[in-house]
Amino acid sequence: MKNLLFEIGTEELPADYMPRILVDLKELVEKKFDEQHIPFDSITVYGTPRRLAILADGVAEAQADTEEEFKGPSVKIAFKDGQPTKAATGFARGKGVDVKDLTVKDDYVYAVRHTQGKQTKEMLPAVLDDILHNIPFPNHMRWADFDFRFLRPLRWLVALFGTEVIPVSVTDVQSGNESMGHRFLSTGKVVIPSADEYETVMAEHFVIVNQDKRREMIRRQITELAREEGGEAEVRPDLLEEVTYLVEYPTALCGKFEEKYLALPEAAIITPMRDHQRYFPVRGKDGKLLNKFIAVRNGGKEYLENVVRGNERVLRARLADAEFFFNEDRKKPLSGYAEKTKTVVFQEGLGNMYDKSQRLMSLVEGIHFLLEDRCDLTDLKRAAELSKCDLVTGMVTEFTELQGIMGRDYARLDGEKEDVCTGIAEQYQPRFAGDALPGTEIGRILSIADKVDNISATFSRGKAPTGSQDPFGMRRQALGIINILIDGKYHLGLRKIFGSAMFLLKVEQGTLKDLLLQVSEFLRLRFRNLLLEQGIRYDVIDAVLADMKNDDVYDLYLRAQALQQFVHDAKAPAIVQAAVRVTNLCGKITNPVEVNPDLFKEPAEQALFDAGKGLGDKVLALVVRHEYGEASLLPLELIDPVNKFFDDVMVMDKDEAVKNNRLALLAGVQKMLNCVGDLSRLVL
Repeated sequence: MKNLLFEIGTEELPADYMPRILVDLKELVEKKFDEQHIPFDSITVYGTPRRLAILADGVAEAQADTEEEFKGPSVKIAFKDGQPTKAATGFARGKGVDVKDLTVKDDYVYAVRHTQGKQTKEMLPAVLDDILHNIPFPNHMRWADFDFRFLRPLRWLVALFGTEVIPVSVTDVQSGNESMGHRFLSTGKVVIPSADEYETVMAEHFVIVNQDKRREMIRRQITELAREEGGEAEVRPDLLEEVTYLVEYPTALCGKFEEKYLALPEAAIITPMRDHQRYFPVRGKDGKLLNKFIAVRNGGKEYLENVVRGNERVLRARLADAEFFFNEDRKKPLSGYAEKTKTVVFQEGLGNMYDKSQRLMSLVEGIHFLLEDRCDLTDLKRAAELSKCDLVTGMVTEFTELQGIMGRDYARLDGEKEDVCTGIAEQYQPRFAGDALPGTEIGRILSIADKVDNISATFSRGKAPTGSQDPFGMRRQALGIINILIDGKYHLGLRKIFGSAMFLLKVEQGTLKDLLLQVSEFLRLRFRNLLLEQGIRYDVIDAVLADMKNDDVYDLYLRAQALQQFVHDAKAPAIVQAAVRVTNLCGKITNPVEVNPDLFKEPAEQALFDAGKGLGDKVLALVVRHEYGEASLLPLELIDPVNKFFDDVMVMDKDEAVKNNRLALLAGVQKMLNCVGDLSRLVL
């Protein structure tokens, strides 16, 4: 066994793409090796700003031998009087075996083909070339006059199987054993003697190829440096991940800025620092922001003081801009910017941001009514009224990441109620996958209303997401609505809300029904995916979503949780079996009628009717309270009467009235059995 190294040297790669690329690359390599029957112990992938690398440990020096079995014609057809027929000889020839080697099993002939594995080094050029051409990237580029497409232009390739170079060629780049070290700290080409020595040799040339080690180095340096400066660094995971893929040899440094800038709102300081310059803020022991920051240099400690001064100068200019915009913005209250929002287009043909804020005021009022006064309506409408005002302030125009956040801070300075201020900031949450959900009632309701309006507007313009294309982020916003409803425990009918939103958008009545169906299916698919990600069984999801009329996301979520537990209960199979028998017959109902006990002919009919009559109120009470765990097991009381009914009663009686009456009886039983979901869809 040997180790395999395949390093792809490039121009600087986009840092935010790297985590996903490395996951996909690892899966791709494992898949290609498995397809070619090349045994290996493990696959590790590395990524830096200038390279992608694959290190496969314990790769066998030859393919595994394979044995394939092919089923052929029946013995009667393959042989006649003990001699092979044309069918047998043709089958053997097609499978590459001698007709004498055919075997007989279960009255059929089989061909067993043994294939001896090839030498791995003979296969690797094609395998590595295949990997190189199939790495999935968010986008690709071409350079010079080459047809080859990659994320960034290729500059070198290293392909080593042990110490032996594997020939791979693409564009004008040939593989070898020579890599490149750090762009500034290393000079010339770096010879990699063997795949085993890759990490060690690259570290000697100031490249930490292992991203996990690099990330931990950065975290440790930042933490220690902040403590030396008398504070604690605010290390946000997403920023740490991005910086990890911006440097190959990290060195943390601490800079300072004038204390006067601490008078600005925190967000106005942190956003230029973190989102624009990739700096880590530093807080004191009291939690207050210090006039210090930590940056990470792609290099060593040489001339570090010059680097510190350069970073301070850049941040100082950013903060000076923030100070200017803040002072200009504060010349009038946040509400004073409402008129100016009329100059900002919302979506083409759908008015401006002032119009949107007016719609939001109506939408939050409707949601407030449906949720039965979860918060103060006056404060809720005030938050909606001010929600878009900060979009036209100088600060948000310059630093767009601060939308909502500056609205909150300016509202506080104006003396607005704290719930109103917080709601203005929370309207955009969650902003990205993994972001915090709104934590206040006003924030939740305003966020739902804002996202409902965005989705309704986008769908009404025929811009619904298609395939992998979602330029307006509708999937993220739909998931945001679903997660907020579940987190807030809101029982809210979405059709009413989306219907109201489309009415306010003046959607034509002729297209309203189709649009609502599109939006409903879009949301149900997002909800289904969410449940699958949470480990809910597919058949449980199918059972819950079978009721197309139920658009209460939180109610459906509770039902799914209850059924997920139900399927593991020892009593579940009996209930499900009964539900399947009942559902199968209820599918034959063509003329629904009310149950008439006077038409009962068998004691089993009356017994089932009485059992259902006593159970119906109990089930209804639990369903009204959304107590689906208990409700799912309650129909156990019906099992014996149902089984007795099927044993003693011919449902499809010749007498039409009797038949319909019996079907009506079963329909009532079906509702109780399926009080949580369509049990006939469960697979036990």
